[in-house]
Amino acid sequence: MSYVPKKYKIKIPNNNIILYCDKKKMITIIGPLNVKSLKLKLKLRILEAEKTIIVTSDSFLNLPNNKKKKIKTLQGTTVALIKQLLIETSSTLYKKLKMVGVGYRAFDIENFNKKLLMFKLGYSHPIYFKIPKNTTIFCLKLTKLFISGNSYQDITQTASLIRSYKLPEPYKGKGILYGDEKIRLKEGKKI
Repeated sequence: MSYVPKKYKIKIPNNNIILYCDKKKMITIIGPLNVKSLKLKLKLRILEAEKTIIVTSDSFLNLPNNKKKKIKTLQGTTVALIKQLLIETSSTLYKKLKMVGVGYRAFDIENFNKKLLMFKLGYSHPIYFKIPKNTTIFCLKLTKLFISGNSYQDITQTASLIRSYKLPEPYKGKGILYGDEKIRLKEGKKI
């Protein structure tokens, strides 16, 4: 086996099982919480003794020479997607949002079995948000939201959609912020 850089090797955790089908071009990861599959464009080599996955530069497709340059980028993307699947199958992911501003609040609406949120964000009307199926949102305080689920993409998309209702403004810092986000405030006008 030729030399493969370390960035194209992935360690398999003890609690995950990897199933790889070369004919269907699929990898399936079975973890303690979930089962996820991924359709591949590059071939993999799994070393059971060392518990590693190696993403090779061999493609399933017959590519001309000018397209072979893109294989390095495809190799890095495949490594990132497999690492993301390993995390998603072994742990629950979450994102925190906090609302900064006078009167900015989020409420669960009881009539809809906690599938609908109402936001008061300083507009003349309330904003309603339907919670997606794969995510759960907890309102522990009226100004803090916890979004959790199994898919990293669903969680980040839901968080950014909620954040887009009231983006933080740079002069007072009011708006919906991520849990670890800090706003650098600008100076106002000087007279």
